[in-house]
Amino acid sequence: MVRNKKKSTDLANKAENFEQALGASSHNHYVLRLYVTGITPKSRIAIQNIKKICEENLRGRYDLEVVDIYQQPDLIREEQILAAPTLIKKLPLPLRKIIGDMSNTDRILVGLDLKVKE
Repeated sequence: MVRNKKKSTDLANKAENFEQALGASSHNHYVLRLYVTGITPKSRIAIQNIKKICEENLRGRYDLEVVDIYQQPDLIREEQILAAPTLIKKLPLPLRKIIGDMSNTDRILVGLDLKVKE
């Protein structure tokens, strides 16, 4: 009987820790990597769009690295990049990849787990 009580206490503690982690997720630091193809108009638009979205929604809580796949082609193999622009959310987990011009703010926010998909 004591054993069952201990298990239920452990489960309650795990559930409480999980809920606290979920609540803290809105304050997580984001590590993002944006892959682009040179300094083309499409790349510039993607960079501007991501910077704007990050500043409006993650001010002070993100690191954004912009990678030109022409300058660092070995990284596209490592990250399995099939198209550009591609945004990778490395942290917080889970890892996410978003492909496109980054102009659909709602889609980006859902991909970054900042908004629930409707």
